[in-house]
Amino acid sequence: MIGVLGGGAWGLALAQLYAAQGREVRLWARRAQSVAEISGGSSPALPGVALDGRIAASTDAATLNGADIVLSVIPAQAAREVLAAVAPVLMPGATLVLCQKGVERGTLALPHDVAGAAAPGHPVAVLTGPSFAADVAQGLPTAVTVAAGDMEAAIALRDALATPTFRPYPSDDLVGAQVGGAIKNVLAIACGILIARGLGESARAAIIARGFAEMNRLAQAMGGRAETVAGLSGLGDLALTCGSAQSRNFSLGLSLGRSDGVAAGGTFEGAASAAGVVALGERWRVELPISETVAAIVDGEIGISDAVTALLHRPLPAQE
Repeated sequence: MIGVLGGGAWGLALAQLYAAQGREVRLWARRAQSVAEISGGSSPALPGVALDGRIAASTDAATLNGADIVLSVIPAQAAREVLAAVAPVLMPGATLVLCQKGVERGTLALPHDVAGAAAPGHPVAVLTGPSFAADVAQGLPTAVTVAAGDMEAAIALRDALATPTFRPYPSDDLVGAQVGGAIKNVLAIACGILIARGLGESARAAIIARGFAEMNRLAQAMGGRAETVAGLSGLGDLALTCGSAQSRNFSLGLSLGRSDGVAAGGTFEGAASAAGVVALGERWRVELPISETVAAIVDGEIGISDAVTALLHRPLPAQE
């Protein structure tokens, strides 16, 4: 049995993916309205998708008891509280597969450290990579990274989570996989701002390339591996998120660029994690100029025009 913790678009997409394969899927959602919508076969979180009737949804976390794999699809800033509340009802030894991306504000903890503290005794892994919820829910081909503390565990999860159209590639680099997932959302905001301002595709390509360098520097400083960042969880996710309005964070950047820094409502992991990413850079003495600029915009410390000017006038390095 697979448990899904969270009834948003990504949680529903994963529930739909496995229910369509005939797997038993139980989903916890915080809101009774979400449970009613899912039980009725549809949800505004996944418009146009007819949800499989085998998805059993509940607001009672005890519904997850019996699942040997629990996919945690909770926003990074709420994960500690939710996991601590749910952990007592989980089956002993159930593996938590973290699908959230970001850096916890205040502690600067990555998701696997948050889960380790909030739900001790449960093995922790990470599922991350280039994937839009709508694509996965419709069974379109998708390749992602599943990272665990050792390769044997990662391979076991690969086998448990793979479907004919959903291809998890195993890794034992938890840090590298998570740093990529955190920074790509911040960089997607930057790309959205540039496109909204009409600065062109060349500017977007520059942000992706220089942002990838930031991602690589920070991941390696924190103990991650360059090859992880160059794979699905880093470069792959970065390219997808920075290139499509299906990305919530890219769409946030579009909104910021069009409204001169006034953001629309909603939960955006890039905005929530931007300051944490910058603080990690300071802790590990890594320069992150694009991430720093996005954090300043999100926090209202600098206007869009001034931010673009500041980036364009940074001193040119001696070499790339």
